[in-house]
Amino acid sequence: MPSLKSGLASFCAFSLLLLQLSSTEARRLPTNPQWVKLHALRSQSTSDSLAKRQGATFPVFTFTQPLDHFVDTGFTFEQRYWLSDRHYKPGGPVIVFEAGEGPGDERMPILDTGIVDILANATNGLGIVLEHRYYGESVPVQNFTTDSLRWLNNEQAAADSANFIDNVTFPTIPGDLTAPGTPWIYYGGSYGGARAAHMRVLYPDLVFGAISSSGVTHATLDDWRYFDIIRQYAPASCIAQVEKTIDEVDAFITSPKAETRHAIKAVFGLQNITYDPDFASLLSGPLGAWQENNWDPAVGSTAFANFCDALGTPDNAKIHTAQGITVSNATFNYAKYINNTYVRSCRPPATQDECFGTITAKDQYLATDLSQTWRTWDFQVCTQWGFFMTPPPNPAIPRIISKLITQEYASLICKLAYPPGEHFQVPAEPNITAVNSLGGYNIAYDRLAIIDGEADPWRGDTPHSPAAHPRPDTTLRPFKLIPGGVHHYDENGLADHSLEPPQIQAIHQQEVEFVKAWLKDFKPPSK
Repeated sequence: MPSLKSGLASFCAFSLLLLQLSSTEARRLPTNPQWVKLHALRSQSTSDSLAKRQGATFPVFTFTQPLDHFVDTGFTFEQRYWLSDRHYKPGGPVIVFEAGEGPGDERMPILDTGIVDILANATNGLGIVLEHRYYGESVPVQNFTTDSLRWLNNEQAAADSANFIDNVTFPTIPGDLTAPGTPWIYYGGSYGGARAAHMRVLYPDLVFGAISSSGVTHATLDDWRYFDIIRQYAPASCIAQVEKTIDEVDAFITSPKAETRHAIKAVFGLQNITYDPDFASLLSGPLGAWQENNWDPAVGSTAFANFCDALGTPDNAKIHTAQGITVSNATFNYAKYINNTYVRSCRPPATQDECFGTITAKDQYLATDLSQTWRTWDFQVCTQWGFFMTPPPNPAIPRIISKLITQEYASLICKLAYPPGEHFQVPAEPNITAVNSLGGYNIAYDRLAIIDGEADPWRGDTPHSPAAHPRPDTTLRPFKLIPGGVHHYDENGLADHSLEPPQIQAIHQQEVEFVKAWLKDFKPPSK
């Protein structure tokens, strides 16, 4: 069994660095082979941000699923789910939360004070968190090799949910609560939001209604809008500093003179990174913290604000560096931040290539034991979803990441981590048609709500994308954009909802209202 070499094995040395990266909590990091490595370490040393608000506990049960819904392999696995009956009264709906690409037990705050509890309380409903195959403990295989991951795809996951809704028996609840005799409302955020929308489209007889929050229903290869939305909505003075730095760094790092390229890397303390795109990529690391902004400080992060503070305010000052080049004050401050966080955390005996390299440290991507949980989502990215983050294709649009971060670089993870297996080979490009054929930007169905955040960097992959067509907001087909909202802003809640910000109270109330309106139209099938 492969194991991580010294650059990964000594992950404690990277604790400060890893805290700059986004949490594991259903908030997808930009697809990037370097970020994958650092995120893998973080997932071993920290738990997700929602876990910080862990309160009540709920009973956990399992449901037996086939390994393959379409070919009888003879193998099954146990899919975990959690149940809250605190508000349930006979005749009430089932409100199911799609746990998505993370362990289900980290979603308990959503069942306790978040959107599932809010909707269940308003409708006398039964609340559920359903863990996704290959995540948490709902793992049907003994390792995460390319072959073992071949049953991890949209079609199998959707069939899991349909089988659960159609056949589950709840140990603590008498009677038959399966669909279509009971109305099921399916909620998910981010990838889980796309799953919720897909379930309504694929299984309308089982899923009575669905709420897709920040649902990334449009898969794409070149996902340049992610960083561009950050550019548009992050503090203007901070972005001005980032833009100036990136323009300046790109000019140096693409110089034909090797000593110039070495000098700019040395300013950032990264002179021992061999592959220039790895250096350029590391500078984008702090930007990923934008999507961790949340209205609830117990869930959100101040990492992006701290980064902006370190960059200072825009000015015209120039600094002549010890490396013999002159840079702007913006670049100099950016370099100090990188030195004080990322660079300082990479300590001997690890080299900078071991800490931050991709093609210069290929073996580090080949560990396939079950502790390598980063492999699951990136397998889905490489096979069906894409989301390779790059700069804008139009040079007239300002950049906040280096032009060295090409689609080829961002997709390196697919080649580095998933060599061909005996039974399965990752395609040359993700089959994004498998996602977009279900609607993409235009996905729509009666009793399918689309909820997005105005400042969410993933909005470019949702039906509220600047590339999507506007549509009306109706009770039957809600289409709501949360002002200033970031990633699935409506998902979490407080025990005292009156303490939530006005826009969060408003969206929660709207969700209660349209779900109650939907339920008025429910008629169980005649026997």
